[in-house]
Amino acid sequence: MTLNCNGKLIDLSSPKVMGILNVTPDSFYDGGKFKNDKSILIQTEKLISEGANFIDIGAYSSKPGADFVSETEELNRLIPIVRLIHDAFPETPISIDSFRSNVINMSIQAGAAMVNDISGGQLDPLMFETVGKLGVPYILMHMRGTPQTMQRMTSYSNVIKEVYSYFTERIELAKKHQIKDIIIDLGFGFSKTLEQNFKLLESLDFYKNLNLPILAGVSRKSMIYKTLDTNADQALNGTTALHMIALEKGAKLLRVHDVKEALECIKLHRALKN
Repeated sequence: MTLNCNGKLIDLSSPKVMGILNVTPDSFYDGGKFKNDKSILIQTEKLISEGANFIDIGAYSSKPGADFVSETEELNRLIPIVRLIHDAFPETPISIDSFRSNVINMSIQAGAAMVNDISGGQLDPLMFETVGKLGVPYILMHMRGTPQTMQRMTSYSNVIKEVYSYFTERIELAKKHQIKDIIIDLGFGFSKTLEQNFKLLESLDFYKNLNLPILAGVSRKSMIYKTLDTNADQALNGTTALHMIALEKGAKLLRVHDVKEALECIKLHRALKN
């Protein structure tokens, strides 16, 4: 399993870490922390020095009930930061967390190398065509609705099978648009109840049947802190516990706020397997 990021091949035979950089004022954990070039570069350097293989930049919060952000505002937040980070750390691939094809197109032109689409191409009919033409890796996530409506759309007859069927359909469509490097993300916290999140995590290895690398995005999410009756600030230990389970179930990419701790999980899991 390899990803081609602007000519740089990333080998996923061993799990990798994607460090999260939110440049939104309202993200659920670190919203508003990184407001200027200096703080952004310091945080990015920290993520990379701790071992991040990718930096994932988002300029539109996808937490439940998040405020709508216009495309113009998303671009104004995002593009200068993509250029800033690409110029400062050209060897580290940048992933763009957006469901808008034009935002993706302009971000790739500015130096990004990967797409992280929470909607799996459902919120922009041009997304698959755009990604296929750009020839970049694509993270295809499961979600229903939008960030504003998704938590009202949690009714499933069988969440495991319905999410699997979603992926088979979306993967086939993505491949028809010449998207070659596809990573799947079950979308923990997106249009799912706490119970459904844990069912999906427990069944993560079932999705290896799709023969694609799996990304686990559980870092500091409500499935952790609500279960533990705490908050996102206190959810690192719970995140680490679930990361180890995700690795054991076959995850090849961890999308995280805390890179050092995630990398320690990967090293310990590797030692366990060896």
